[in-house]
Amino acid sequence: MEKAKQRQLLKMIERDCRLSTKEYAIMLGEEETIVAAEIKRLEDAKVIAGYRGLVDWDRIEDDWIEALVEISTLPQGEDGYKNVGDAIRKFPEVQSLFFISGGFDFIVLVQGRNIKEISKFISANLAPIPEVTGTRTHFLLDKYKQWGIDLEEDNTDPRIMVSP
Repeated sequence: MEKAKQRQLLKMIERDCRLSTKEYAIMLGEEETIVAAEIKRLEDAKVIAGYRGLVDWDRIEDDWIEALVEISTLPQGEDGYKNVGDAIRKFPEVQSLFFISGGFDFIVLVQGRNIKEISKFISANLAPIPEVTGTRTHFLLDKYKQWGIDLEEDNTDPRIMVSP
């Protein structure tokens, strides 16, 4: 599949991974077998790393909180940062982990039932990692947009108002 169509396919999958290969093929103007083979190739190459639905848990869960934790570490060389990342990402509470530039080395999205549970997780699991020199925690108070999806209800009518 040509690069431009591959990119278009990936954007479509990213927007809505529930569509069938037939639907993707129609939108791309390609044969379904070609699209299916390309998706399989992209999955095998880990370009498509997985499929996931975005659930707004705040709408159904009361015992639910998320926090962004900034982590600073001792300077690392070679595979040092990767090893620290490997130590952090093994915990089920860790939803996302990023190696970043700036004043901290990593930022982690963690989930728990309450502030105390997240605090205990940080002190019992992240802080004891030998290379970790400090953390700063930011509890999420509300979410408005995630993964490019607006989480707020939009009750506005997109039609242009016409008056007589």
